[in-house]
Amino acid sequence: MNNIVAIVGRPNVGKSTFFNRLIQRREAIVDSVSGVTRDRNYGKSEWNGKEFSVIDTGGYIKGSDDIFEAEIRKQVELAIDEADAIIFVVDVEEGITPMDDEVAKLLRKVKKPVLLVVNKVDNAMRTNDALEFYNLGLGEYFAISGMTGSGTGELLDELVNILPEMPEVTEEENPLPRFCVVGRPNAGKSSFINALIGEDRFVVTDIAGTTRDAIDTKYNRFGFEFNLVDTAGIRRKAKVKEDLEFYSVMRSVRAIENSDVCILMIDATRGFEGQDQSIFWLAEKNRKGIVILVNKWDLVEKDTMTTRDYERKIREELLPFTNVPILFVSALNKQRLIKALEVAVNVFENRKHRIQTSKFNDIMLPIIEHNPPPALKGKYVKIKYCMQLPTPTPQFVFFCNLPQYVKDPYKRFIENKLREEFNFEGVPIEIYFRQK
Repeated sequence: MNNIVAIVGRPNVGKSTFFNRLIQRREAIVDSVSGVTRDRNYGKSEWNGKEFSVIDTGGYIKGSDDIFEAEIRKQVELAIDEADAIIFVVDVEEGITPMDDEVAKLLRKVKKPVLLVVNKVDNAMRTNDALEFYNLGLGEYFAISGMTGSGTGELLDELVNILPEMPEVTEEENPLPRFCVVGRPNAGKSSFINALIGEDRFVVTDIAGTTRDAIDTKYNRFGFEFNLVDTAGIRRKAKVKEDLEFYSVMRSVRAIENSDVCILMIDATRGFEGQDQSIFWLAEKNRKGIVILVNKWDLVEKDTMTTRDYERKIREELLPFTNVPILFVSALNKQRLIKALEVAVNVFENRKHRIQTSKFNDIMLPIIEHNPPPALKGKYVKIKYCMQLPTPTPQFVFFCNLPQYVKDPYKRFIENKLREEFNFEGVPIEIYFRQK
């Protein structure tokens, strides 16, 4: 489980630019018009070996009659409530505004670590201008430029120092695997679990959002034993309006982080949509085993090519990570549910798979010799040795003379060959090239 860091502040102070820098992707929309960010953006970041989740909130506005601004204010307050630490961003160009005072007043009541960040400090004159922000009563501040990145190193050093230590998971001698059932609302997650355990343990309705929490069930039937977790449906962030539903989404994200295998339920009548992809990549980014179940397959009109074409479309959306099992099931008619469990257990075993170093070298080095990395600037990369790292999830390191010249296409080639030779179906793997 990771700490959660919320980025708050009034509109147009550069929160989304800073958020994009933390997650190293342009995920949040950035514009000079205030109010562009109207919902929360979620991402993961890492500094000095410590991972944390980041929430980019909409700009905080108090006393406005605008319906969007009222929603933004509510979301900011919820993000503050859920976060383990808060980054309050202000703008050195405009100085302290009445709205900054309102946010500061709110944060002074919070019993959580708060870091005051003065943004857009990109020259010596603005460094002096930042002194006035001591008047907010939040103590020391960090002068940064979200655009250029200056000052962010010192800020992140302090952030990882103040983040509370997450409780350690107690290691059991034979811990039960945790299989997390995730997907959009009304995809059939609770029906799937009810069908497996043979009783109506979870409330099932046609109303999206019936399940509000992540609930554990110990499953011990047909030779399988594991913890099965039903989660609330994850909607697109723009659709998340209720306060209660925001907590449901956060619990689902937490459930994914704490699982071993994610069983992604897709509604066959709706197809593999953008939000299904978002959930898939969230599980992949957390390096979880993944199984895709296309539910309600009994409701789809089929011919001899329907299954093949449907599966091909899904795999096209998952590029480049296509080595994922896809099963077509019906929770209502109990079709192929036991097969789904068998596949999930196999993915769990694949995730734990360890390859002996000598065997790994005997197989991979001849492949590399016949297909070496392309020369760059007249330099030739020579890979002499490789091994699997002793990590909880499959990670591999290849030692060579010029690791900086090994580019992403060759890394994907190595991953594809590795998957051809060894069974890592449904499991994200990481490949590193290091100086010998």
